[in-house]
Amino acid sequence: MDSSRTRRNFLGGAAGSVASLALASRLAAAPSPLPLTGRFLTHVSVVRVNQIEVTPTRSVGQDEAADNRPERIRSRREAFARGCPGGAMTWAISWQALHDDREEFKEARRLLAEYHHKYGDEVTFIPGGYFSPMYDTRENNRQTIHAALRKLSQMVGGGYRPQSLVAGYMDAENQRLLASDEGIHVCQGQIWSQHGIDNGDGDGGICYPYYPSREHYLKPAQGPADFIDCVCLDGWTCDFLTARREGFEGGFNSRLGVGPIETVGNLGAAAGHKEMMDTTAMHFDTGQALNGFGFVTGIWEISIGHDDDLVWWLEAVQQRWPDTRVMTEGAFGLEWRKHTPNNDRLDYRFDEKGTGAPGSEKELEIEWFMNREFRLGLLRNWSADDPWMAIDFTRYDLKAQEPQGPQREWSLMNVLNQKGTRAQDNPVRLGQLSEDDRRLIFARYPELKKRA
Repeated sequence: MDSSRTRRNFLGGAAGSVASLALASRLAAAPSPLPLTGRFLTHVSVVRVNQIEVTPTRSVGQDEAADNRPERIRSRREAFARGCPGGAMTWAISWQALHDDREEFKEARRLLAEYHHKYGDEVTFIPGGYFSPMYDTRENNRQTIHAALRKLSQMVGGGYRPQSLVAGYMDAENQRLLASDEGIHVCQGQIWSQHGIDNGDGDGGICYPYYPSREHYLKPAQGPADFIDCVCLDGWTCDFLTARREGFEGGFNSRLGVGPIETVGNLGAAAGHKEMMDTTAMHFDTGQALNGFGFVTGIWEISIGHDDDLVWWLEAVQQRWPDTRVMTEGAFGLEWRKHTPNNDRLDYRFDEKGTGAPGSEKELEIEWFMNREFRLGLLRNWSADDPWMAIDFTRYDLKAQEPQGPQREWSLMNVLNQKGTRAQDNPVRLGQLSEDDRRLIFARYPELKKRA
């Protein structure tokens, strides 16, 4: 693993298809329920043995057994309870942690089962150390997930079955099988806008819930024929301005947002906490007003600590937005699914002015438009009243295809991508896009014609 590309080391240096089609058709024909409203926060803690367990028999990275000992698990749960009394969180346990025979991991598994029964916490599996499609075949990953879920049921007891899978990245076929074969309809299956950092690349998707297409996990299903009945969730809520960058471009961390590694660990407590709250506000203030609901999420490994920061963040969120519902991944995904039977009404909008944190320039403003047909990112210097420039236009109405086997690159890029990794990815005015692209954009957002 190239340490210069990891989030952690940066700190040191700076039933198959017929059933699915039938279900999709039934959902499409049903009366539309009311849209989801409110503010929602999910917290996931990861328990593992090795930093990145890419397959059941292979790991890359560091041995973290000592950093996942039972007292640290207890500390994390106590921190969550202090920050959010009565709330429920999600635990994601790795393959090695599920099977390790050492007494401390037996106790760790006992604790997670206890937390489910006592607090209603969700306990689920994390395959591949976030990167299963990058390191193993679809079939091997399917078998690993199936075996791990069976082991989890035995561990928790009482016929337990998680409502979600925490996966980092997960290919479309395994999300389909998760729903059709395992009966699980929620998957944290993408890391929004991650590229050039850690062990996998996956830019091109939507940062709020959607049903993936059978063509590509980052593409929203276009209709019943390619519909997968599995709600795909993002893993980390990030500052939109920093997230437009490639990896550590310019010396900045593209993953800056609500995660403590990138914020508190790099910026210090005061600036780090401010960025965590500023990023949360993007979704719970303007985002909630634009979309009807706000969704903020993060995955924090037990090994990184930062329990006091979790307490601070949860308390600050509930003080500022007391109506926030803190819930498990599965509960949130199923709540969205109850209100949203398909992708027809997807129309997410976000508007952020820079927070002043490194890489989030105060003079810049970014807008995102995300729907079933495309995502569009616009950027401008608002202080200079500069024109809006398109930095991303990813069409979902075009044919897409995932890699056939394991590889690092799992992005969906076509017309224009925010990361600027290809020669064609230079920002342009809307009027410089093709006639077909403009037609698609203006048919949905006619008000953008004045920005052409």
